[in-house]
Amino acid sequence: MTINHFEDLEIWQDARSLCKSINELTRIAPFCNDFRFRDQIKSSSGSIMDNIAEGFGRGGNKEFTQFLSIAQGSCSETKSQIYRAFDYEYINEATQNDLLDKTGKLSGKISNFMTYLKNSDLKGRKYK
Repeated sequence: MTINHFEDLEIWQDARSLCKSINELTRIAPFCNDFRFRDQIKSSSGSIMDNIAEGFGRGGNKEFTQFLSIAQGSCSETKSQIYRAFDYEYINEATQNDLLDKTGKLSGKISNFMTYLKNSDLKGRKYK
């Protein structure tokens, strides 16, 4: 199956869902009042989906894999910030567990997709 738009990638859809969940949480006090931390977690979660999109737009598997690696790093950063949000009592344990589950699954999917791209005989739209 050929994917022509980054919006069709499951990893991008999952990253978007995570970003939306984070954004909703940061609108609620006391989270919304911690401006620096709020902006950090919103930025890192947004970076996941943005780097997936940017890598896709580059047109080659090597470049795409590089941007997926950056997205993977942003996913880990977001995961760490979820722990901080719980430690600061901005979110409850159930919310923490849900978000950690989402980041863990997304990280695994990104990793699997990177492996697929590295092993693929197709080198991307750029090289057709």
